[in-house]
Amino acid sequence: MKTTGRMNVSPYFYLIPSLLVFAVFLFYPFFKTIYLSLFKTDKMGQAKLFVGFGNYAELLSSATFWNSLKVTWVFVVIVVFGGMFLGLVTAVLCNKAFPGIRVFSTAYALPMAIASSSAAMIFQIMLHPAVGIVNKLTGLDINWLNDPNTALYCVAILTAWLNSGINFLYFSAGLGNIDETIYERASVDGANGIQKFFSLTLPGLSPIMFYTFVVNIIQAFQSFGQIKILTEGGPNESTNVIVYSIYRDAFFNYRFGSAAAQSVILFIIIMLITLVMFRLEKKGVKY
Repeated sequence: MKTTGRMNVSPYFYLIPSLLVFAVFLFYPFFKTIYLSLFKTDKMGQAKLFVGFGNYAELLSSATFWNSLKVTWVFVVIVVFGGMFLGLVTAVLCNKAFPGIRVFSTAYALPMAIASSSAAMIFQIMLHPAVGIVNKLTGLDINWLNDPNTALYCVAILTAWLNSGINFLYFSAGLGNIDETIYERASVDGANGIQKFFSLTLPGLSPIMFYTFVVNIIQAFQSFGQIKILTEGGPNESTNVIVYSIYRDAFFNYRFGSAAAQSVILFIIIMLITLVMFRLEKKGVKY
């Protein structure tokens, strides 16, 4: 077989259209954000005064920024574990065939088809202190979304429910790939339902659980619509997650440099968490 020693570059030309799309909608905004984070800007977002890492230093000395980080972590923990728990439970419930299974499966997957803004408006009515169904059913008189002690949990629970729909599909697919014969052998050995779940189901779902965990973390950090509609970061900064803080700094305070710096910090946090998760997955840590 005769070889010329030359590399065939023609296949790489087929990548040019996709690379152009990435360059316009991903690479340019990314590097533009890093650039703006090093400047003070005018109200139009144009870089005016180079301050280096001044925006970052200002953020790290700001009590408001640290509060937004703390609120974000609490929000992410509730959303990730709540959404995954709901998705896993509903997937397990629908793993067996019974009359009406399609109705239940559709209902459990429905949250993924609902826009966060629409769900937030419905949730706002349900939690209304005077006419909301939650207070009427529980007999309580709580202004859920205007109380600093409850607002964050309300928004987080709504977000967890919204994410549970796609989690249901992920876990349903994972359960479908587990060999049923292992359950039959476990039954012969005298294992009960709880033992089967923890010894067979969870280990069998480990790969899909890892993927779901990473995706849910990224989605939780980027949640915005429901917070904007329900609380707008309040009351008393109790729901001011970092994404909403970026939005408020950029489009209300016109501090685009500070908003860009927060965006870079958010990117670094998500990147580090993702890298740690992949490192743990390679070491064989089960989820």
